[in-house]
Amino acid sequence: MQFEEQVVIAAPLEKVFSLYADVKGWSSWDPDVKTSSIAGEFVSGAVGTLQPSSGPKTKIAFTEVVTNRSFTVESKLPLCTMRFEHELSSHSGETKAVHRIAFEGLLSPLFGRLIGSQIKRGLPHTLQGLKCAAEYQI
Repeated sequence: MQFEEQVVIAAPLEKVFSLYADVKGWSSWDPDVKTSSIAGEFVSGAVGTLQPSSGPKTKIAFTEVVTNRSFTVESKLPLCTMRFEHELSSHSGETKAVHRIAFEGLLSPLFGRLIGSQIKRGLPHTLQGLKCAAEYQI
């Protein structure tokens, strides 16, 4: 099960990626994040925590980070992995941001319905928050 949304941002790739790299600042532009943290640098293999605005704090793993291009975070659920993919591409001085959420594993249909529907509703708001932060950040 997978959900995807995208937005075009009138800001350069580097500016948008800097918002991703500031893990502790995610809650400033993502209304679905209450708190987030990372142990160390924003690189592949890093670990951290994320507490959604309505839910318990969970451990996250940064499985892939490609500077100014993408990053992927995974969180383990019982018999299921929830993967958050974030991709950036440059188009005529603007940046296209794509956020994709995937559920994999034996209980993915269950978690996709229980958690996925809420995440799917929030994705447009998350992307609009990212857009506003990147376009109006001082």
